[in-house]
Amino acid sequence: MEDTLTEVLAGCATLALEDGRAFNGRAAGARTRRGGEVVFNTSITGYQEVFTDPSYAGQIVCLTYPHIGNVGSNLEDEESSKPFIEALIVRDFSPLASNWRSTESAQQYLEQHGVPVIWDIDTRALVRHLRSVGALRGIVSTDGTPAEQLIAEARALPSMAGQELAGRVSAAKSYGWTRGSVELAMPLAAQAAAGAASSAKRKSPILSAAAAAQARPNGGASHEPRYRVVAYDFGIKQNILRLLVDHNCDVIVVPAKTSAEDVLALKPNGVFLSNGPGDPEPCTYAIENIRKLAGRVPIFGICLGHQLCGLALGGRTFKLKFGHHGSNHPVKNLLTEKIEITAQNHGFCVDPDSLPSSEVEITHLNLNDHTNEGLRHRSLPLFSVQYHPEASPGPHDARYLFADFVKLMEGNKPGK
Repeated sequence: MEDTLTEVLAGCATLALEDGRAFNGRAAGARTRRGGEVVFNTSITGYQEVFTDPSYAGQIVCLTYPHIGNVGSNLEDEESSKPFIEALIVRDFSPLASNWRSTESAQQYLEQHGVPVIWDIDTRALVRHLRSVGALRGIVSTDGTPAEQLIAEARALPSMAGQELAGRVSAAKSYGWTRGSVELAMPLAAQAAAGAASSAKRKSPILSAAAAAQARPNGGASHEPRYRVVAYDFGIKQNILRLLVDHNCDVIVVPAKTSAEDVLALKPNGVFLSNGPGDPEPCTYAIENIRKLAGRVPIFGICLGHQLCGLALGGRTFKLKFGHHGSNHPVKNLLTEKIEITAQNHGFCVDPDSLPSSEVEITHLNLNDHTNEGLRHRSLPLFSVQYHPEASPGPHDARYLFADFVKLMEGNKPGK
């Protein structure tokens, strides 16, 4: 039976790296070739969230969990309207989907979005190689291109360092977001309504009040918005927006290059700086806007937003050897002395020694490599973390940070 199933995904595929190493495997997904920086993710669940995380723009992702595709795909697990990974590398890619929430197979989903897959390769060997030499540029081909040509193409790809990708993945125009978290145990009728709301969202980012209410947690109960949050979209994940709504926020998402003046004109109680792909240093427009907003409105940043905060406060960033990608990274909260297991996806980091210690306090530390994971300003209402507190996929240890953001906004309500 297993041989019969694997016949469905016929064809050869090649992964070629810039250092001349090549891996041969089987092809799935789209028949094409795509290039990017090759990284690995250690999450054991949530592959569709990984596919659709805009922070992966420009990257080929190797998933270390060996069996991928068995639960299919669905609208609710998307973190954006499409996959942003350039290509996928897995050990075993399942052509069948078996899950009550699945609407199509992972094969169908990736094929229709033009994402090639190479599978049946030794992903352990690839990961050990990347850990040894660092993240490499690579090409995944499912179209039969010879390895020698692919290696040359990989070497011609731009390095991730120096690439400004946030502007490429950001929304083209502002929109409102009203949908809260989806309750997976809701009755079938409510599930259908939530699915309709999700389909409507894909056509129009602004949901009707009725559709949004059906998609909220606690049996569809509505949360009265108490705080207006302007969220900069540098590659924002939808679960961030859902959690802001869960915390009684009226959310307006704005493009990455929206001016500080236009944001302040919306009279927000707080500003959120999202995750996103690429090198933070070329995002000079965002760094300048954060400097203008700091002290005038509470600010909460994550991932790329954290790195941009570090740069705006006078610090520097640097590229990690192979990055942090996964949902099992231990981080110490230096303020509470508690350990959090966190979800992470980044290739750059803030240098804590470059920050002015008289103005900025380091709040979180990565326990794997002791890199910076969080900061806050000593006098201004601004804080940020390197990891993903929305954790989609991942543990929920850090969701308290959304409540911390709400506390900062308490004194900044309209009319005060």
